[in-house]
Amino acid sequence: MADELEKKFEYDTTVQIIEDQVKAILDQKVYDAKEVHVWSSEIVKRVLKQLHKQNKPFKYVVTCVIMQKNGAGLHTASTCYWDTKADGSCSYDYHSNKTMHAICTVFALHI
Repeated sequence: MADELEKKFEYDTTVQIIEDQVKAILDQKVYDAKEVHVWSSEIVKRVLKQLHKQNKPFKYVVTCVIMQKNGAGLHTASTCYWDTKADGSCSYDYHSNKTMHAICTVFALHI
């Protein structure tokens, strides 16, 4: 039983990791189109590093979309065909910044 818990995808922990890393990068920034690729790459790198520290048997896919706040809406969707008992995913929607939105998603594939 304990072995099964160690291998389970931890949704709440993963969302917290994403939130911490997104806020660390974006909280004090003002939207700059020239910097978005740097910020999104850094967020992905930091999230992956924190997930790797958990030493769980997963392969991770992390995406990050950053968009300027200008009144336009943003809608994203994803679908996966996988083992619903072992794999998992979660997203974090960042909207605390007055100049930008960010959506970061983690897909965890059990190996």
